[in-house]
Amino acid sequence: MTRPLARHAVPGFTEHTASGYRTTDPHAKLLEERIVLLGTPIDETSANDLIARFMYLEHRAPDRDIALYVNSPGGSFHAMSAIYDTLRFVTCEVETVCLGRADGAAALLLAAGTPGKRYVLPGARLVLRQPVLWEPAERSTSDPAVQAEELSRVRDRIEDMLVRHTHRTPEQARSDIERDTVLDARATVTYGLAGRILTDRESPRPTPGAR
Repeated sequence: MTRPLARHAVPGFTEHTASGYRTTDPHAKLLEERIVLLGTPIDETSANDLIARFMYLEHRAPDRDIALYVNSPGGSFHAMSAIYDTLRFVTCEVETVCLGRADGAAALLLAAGTPGKRYVLPGARLVLRQPVLWEPAERSTSDPAVQAEELSRVRDRIEDMLVRHTHRTPEQARSDIERDTVLDARATVTYGLAGRILTDRESPRPTPGAR
């Protein structure tokens, strides 16, 4: 059975506050600034972690933006789909930024950001690819017809996502995931997965958490 991958534990640190000292970690500090990092393969563990953070931030301030930073090799389509639906469910606008790699399912999350708030850094690399059914739910059946039907359904959903967020035609989307399509930062913008390349910290863009 395939088991979810545990998130790498980030070392904590102690900081001085007005009331004394407290121990925290980089993820907690980012959360205070309404920044969520996807820096692992996408599986049930990382999906539930991100969903919980999005729901928490929406509860704290439903009218403020959330920033999703992506550096992931991709992974489970169904885990990605849960994150994707959450991004579209919360009332907050979501800024997405690729600061390393976004392969397969991770590239779709970058594209799902709010129009006008999807970015890539100059060294970013994205890969579009067809899905592979490797989760336990699919491997529990030995019926090839059932597996083929599920794979077709997943492919159709990926194509629909690409068409929705990049304005490519269904035929183009189908062709692009037939085999790996590798995109650098400029090609990512041209394709429509992101709106612009961030070249420095002075780039005029909304501060995360502001509307």
